[in-house]
Amino acid sequence: MAAFAQILAHVGMLKTIQTQVQFARARFGTYDTIDFVVVLLGYALSGERTFHAFYERLSPFADIFMALFGRDRLPDHSTLSRFLSALDQTTVEALRTQFQEDLVARTSLTTVGGLWDRFDQQYVVVDVDGTRQAARQRALPQLPSLPAPHRRFDQVAAPGYKGRKRGEVVRTRTTLLQAHTHQFLGTFGGAGNGDYREELKRAIQVITSYAITHKLLPSHMLVRLDGLYGNATVLTDILDADLGLIGRCRDYALLDLAEVQAVLARPPVEVCTHPESGALRTLYDCPDIPLMAGGPHVRLIVARHPATSTSASIGKKRDGITYELFVTRLAAPAFSAKDVLDLYLHRGSFETVLADEDIEQDPDRWCSHTPCGQEFWQILSQWVWNLRLEIGQHFSPVAMRTTEFAPAFATEPASPVPVSEPAPVLQYGPPQWAQRSFTGSFPGTAFPLQPDGNLRCPANHPLYPQERRAERDGSSRLLYAARIGDGRSCQLRVSCLESMETKKPRRVSAVFWPISSNQALPSASVLALPESTVCCPVLWGNWPRCHIRRTWLKRVRSETVVMTMGAPPMEQQTDAITAPVMTRAMRAHWHLSWDQRVARNARPVTARPLTVTIHGLPETFTHVYGFALPETA
Repeated sequence: MAAFAQILAHVGMLKTIQTQVQFARARFGTYDTIDFVVVLLGYALSGERTFHAFYERLSPFADIFMALFGRDRLPDHSTLSRFLSALDQTTVEALRTQFQEDLVARTSLTTVGGLWDRFDQQYVVVDVDGTRQAARQRALPQLPSLPAPHRRFDQVAAPGYKGRKRGEVVRTRTTLLQAHTHQFLGTFGGAGNGDYREELKRAIQVITSYAITHKLLPSHMLVRLDGLYGNATVLTDILDADLGLIGRCRDYALLDLAEVQAVLARPPVEVCTHPESGALRTLYDCPDIPLMAGGPHVRLIVARHPATSTSASIGKKRDGITYELFVTRLAAPAFSAKDVLDLYLHRGSFETVLADEDIEQDPDRWCSHTPCGQEFWQILSQWVWNLRLEIGQHFSPVAMRTTEFAPAFATEPASPVPVSEPAPVLQYGPPQWAQRSFTGSFPGTAFPLQPDGNLRCPANHPLYPQERRAERDGSSRLLYAARIGDGRSCQLRVSCLESMETKKPRRVSAVFWPISSNQALPSASVLALPESTVCCPVLWGNWPRCHIRRTWLKRVRSETVVMTMGAPPMEQQTDAITAPVMTRAMRAHWHLSWDQRVARNARPVTARPLTVTIHGLPETFTHVYGFALPETA
C-alpha cells in the first residue's frame, strides 16, 4: 500500500479526484471525499471480504495508512457507510469522467493491440457483457395485519435472473473490456436485470470516444455482444453508430427469409469442431441479409448441429436440427465464417478476466445499499485494476504477444461437397470508376489495378479489396481501402483525402455491371470480378492476462518495508497542546469553500514525519514513479 500511495500521488490521481470529484453533505465531520476514496482504494487492494475485516486489519496502522496519502484521521466505518449512502448521481458521473479520461491519457503499453485480418487491417475488440451479484434475504411473514417489510437492498437490488448464484434479489452491471490489453473501459449498473439497452447506448459513447482518442475508425472497433443483445432493435443501435459488430442473434425469423433458405439449400461453406467439447457445426454464410424490414444489412452466419434429446438452451430447434445465428460486419474473405465463430466463442470472450477480477478484487461485493454508493465503489475498483496493469508493465515490461488466429489462404474456401452440375458463370463488363469530385480529389481512374488484385495510389501505396457487395440494381461493387497509417504520412493526402486530417483511409470502389447473353462483349474485353489474393493470416495481438498484474504485487509483498515516524520539532510541541482558535465563520456555521473542506483533515505540518523505505524495487521503476533512491555508502 505504501508503494501504491506514492504511485497515486505521482500520477496525479489523488489530486484529480480531490479537485474534480466534490461532494458535500452534513454529518461527515471533518472528512472530505478524498478521505473516503483513500479508504476504498485500500479496501480494493487488501483482498478482505468485508469492511469489518478490513477495518480490523487496518486499525493498528490507521495513522500510518492515512499519512501515506497526506491525510490525518481515518474515517470510521459508519461514517464511510453514510457517505456512500448519501452520494448522488452527479458525483458518480464526475468520478466516471475522470476514470475514462485517465484511461486514455496515460498508458504504459506501446500499442492497444488488435486483430489483423487477411488484408492487414487492424481491429480492436471490445467485449460488452453483464455480470451480476445476488443477495440473500430472510423469509418474513406476509400478512395483512403486518406492515410491509423493509429490506436494506430495496434500492440497490431487485428480483431478476440470478444464473447460478443463490439469493432472492440481484444487481446487474454492464462491463466494457478491451480484449487485448485487458483494461476495463467502464461499468454501468442497475437493480435486477438492469436497463441493458440504455447501458449499451452509454457503452457505445465510451467506445466511440476511445476510438477517436486512439485515432481508430469506429468501424474497426469490433464490439462483441452475447445473446442478451441479440434482438434486431438492439443490434441496430450498434450499426447506427457505425461500429464493428460480432454477436449472437435471437431473431430466428431470419431463417425463414428466402435468401437464407437459398443458402441453407446449398452445401455448407465450412465445418468446424469445438476444441474442447468436440461438437461439430456446419456453417452457412449469408453475406447480405436485412436485419429487419427497411433496416441495416449484416452478414449472417448460420451454424447447424444435430439436436440432442434435451431442449437446447441456446439456439432454435427445428426438425431435429439446432440452429444458431451470428451477425457481424466483418467481410469475407478478410474473415471466413469459421473465423467469425471462433472469434465470438474464444478470443473475443472475456469470462476468464471477470473470474480473475472476482478473485483478486471482487467489485461485485456489497459496499453500499444505495445504487450510487455501489457504483462509486465499482468505478474505483476498475480504476485500481487498470493501474495494476500499468504498474506491472513498468515493473517488468512484457512485449505484445502475436498469435496466428487463423492461417492465410490464397483463394476463398471451396465448398466441401462437390456440385453435380457446374453453376453458370455470371459475366461482368469492365469496372467503372468514380469520376473526379467537385473538390478536385483524385478520381478512381488514378488508382490502377495491379496483377495481384490490389490497387496502387498516386503515392505508390497499395489499396486492398475490403468488401464485395451486390447492389439492388444488379451491379456488383468492389470496395478497396488503403491503410490509415499510409495516409497519415503521405504528402498527397490533401489532394487525396481533401483534408489535412486523416481520420479515415482513402477508399475507392469499382462497379461491375452484368452482361446479358444478347449484349455479350468479345471474350477479350469481358472482365470477371478480380479474385481476392489473400496473403496474410489472421493475427491476434495481446498481453498476458495475469502475469502483468500479479508479478509486481508478489514482489512488493515479499520485500521488506520499513516505516519510521520521526519526532516533531521541540518548538511545535507546545503549540499542539493549545486549543485551536475558531474563526467567526466557523462559529456561525458559514459555508466552507472546497479548499477549506479538504484542509480540515489534511495532515498538519506539526505531525511527526513519516519515512517509508521499500526494498527490492527496480531502478527504472523508481524513476518512472518518482521514488527517491537512498544514498549508498
